[in-house]
Amino acid sequence: MTLNSTVIVRDQGFSSEDWQGAFTPLEEATAQTDALDMPANADPDTVALAGLRIIRIPFASFADGRGFTLARSLRLRGYTARLRASGHVIADQYAMARRAGFDEVEISAELAARQPEDQWLARANWQAHDYQARLRGTA
Repeated sequence: MTLNSTVIVRDQGFSSEDWQGAFTPLEEATAQTDALDMPANADPDTVALAGLRIIRIPFASFADGRGFTLARSLRLRGYTARLRASGHVIADQYAMARRAGFDEVEISAELAARQPEDQWLARANWQAHDYQARLRGTA
């Protein structure tokens, strides 16, 4: 696969962008918004989730875990559509991102070159390494 400006990471590996619409910043969202850019410090209780087909949550730094908390909160509130992490997420965080509720991760082509697909695929079996399920005896 030729790397463009961004790469989408899923359990199957690297893929190209397949979302055709534009993302609307949270402060500009309307009832007709279907793709939302939601900052990691947003309050999920103030966001109307109906009609949204994709939410993208940016990570300013791989050390900032607020996006994981926000993703989990959105899933607990009943959001079932596509959820994407973007920015500074590293391969070591992929399993955590999936467990938090993200469907995919959007990374730069530069990061994809530094952390190639095989590093992400090594974490793609994220359900098999769930320590909580092993403790409950359900893994």
